[in-house]
Amino acid sequence: MNPKIQPSPDSLKAGAHGLVKRLAGAGFQAYWVGGCVRDDRLGQAPTDYDIATDATPDEIEQLFRKTIPVGKQYGVIMVLEAGHEYQVATFRAEGDYTDGRRPGSVRFTDAREDALRRDFTINGLFYDPLADEMHDWVGGRADLEARCIRTIGAPAKRFGEDRLRLLRAVRFAAQLGFEIAPATFAAVQQHAAAIREVSAERIRDELLKLFRPPHAARGLDLLHESRLLREVLPELAATIGCEQPQEYHPEGDVFTHIRFMLGQLPADAGTTLVWSVLMHDIAKPATQSRDEGRIRFLGHEKVGAVMTLEIMNRLRFPKANSAVVKTCVRHHMQLKDAQQMRPATLRKLFLRPTFPVELTLHRLDSLASSGKLDNAEFLESKLAEFQDQPELQKPLVDGGDLIALGQAPGAELGRLLSDIRNRQLAGELTTREQALAWAREVLG
Repeated sequence: MNPKIQPSPDSLKAGAHGLVKRLAGAGFQAYWVGGCVRDDRLGQAPTDYDIATDATPDEIEQLFRKTIPVGKQYGVIMVLEAGHEYQVATFRAEGDYTDGRRPGSVRFTDAREDALRRDFTINGLFYDPLADEMHDWVGGRADLEARCIRTIGAPAKRFGEDRLRLLRAVRFAAQLGFEIAPATFAAVQQHAAAIREVSAERIRDELLKLFRPPHAARGLDLLHESRLLREVLPELAATIGCEQPQEYHPEGDVFTHIRFMLGQLPADAGTTLVWSVLMHDIAKPATQSRDEGRIRFLGHEKVGAVMTLEIMNRLRFPKANSAVVKTCVRHHMQLKDAQQMRPATLRKLFLRPTFPVELTLHRLDSLASSGKLDNAEFLESKLAEFQDQPELQKPLVDGGDLIALGQAPGAELGRLLSDIRNRQLAGELTTREQALAWAREVLG
């Protein structure tokens, strides 16, 4: 899942200012609301701007040229302005929640009542950019200063309205480095099982944000402490207390090992690397055995690859992401023997499309266990050498060449091509002419 290209913060902010100005010029109240106000107060550039107004959906559509009625029945219109998207919503109050996600009824109201129906106090601030005036009806400014995640009103009621808020509380705490207010956290723990009522896609999107560096390790801790881990990723919860051999894993159990790896993620870690870290030892609890007191996890990489696909399919990940992570899990034990491999074998590894992710995974795995990086550095050195050898990057011959020499299409053709490629990677065949001469001799 590739992140969207983010618009220029200045351009995005200028557009949001312009929308409020146009609404105010037409006689309406309009404020920036939610995450954009929170992030701006924290000194972070907002990635989107939401606007709340007393203009009705019909009036919003009449005022702006390009609009999309994304949630018109709930008072929400998407306005397209200067290449940016802005969610413009009419002040509203909601009621009759029956599905743990959407209100059964909506009525238009004033700004204060609109603030009171929102999720967390830090997301309930309203800001007028024209007057440079903040409106705080929920105690959001105090909680921003205290670095506290707190629901607006009774936690049980807020979480009952939208079950995803259980996971959002944990995600905001990890992402912002905040603490969760005791009453709010107790309610998350009490109602954790209700997260099962939320669609897999919504859970997946929150987990993607939760496990981003540099807060991924704390995200895992909070997910466990909130009792949500066993609901959304029970296979990962099973790694808690799963012992490992002390000589290879002085850091502790499998869960601790994964947590340490998350803490070492590079700042630019993408989805496939993050989820390879989460999944690489996922089968250790299922494969753990003891032989004369020695702990073993025979075949955990093979079982783990199957489990990885099941988990990521359950969370509705794109198949391309799942396939890469599955491959990384399946091969993650292979790289530990790199220094004993033949050059041709190493070069085959380098040609795998997933190898860059596999190599970073191996480095993180080493850092979080023995701490020794000699093997990772050996691989990095050999990869650099390989990349400086363009003659090895592409096969010397193709199927058409062998057919022209008399080889019939079929399985034997594939085997012959593979043999030539292996000899090329081993350095035995270095030119196209040598490869064709060797093929002629074989075909006799």
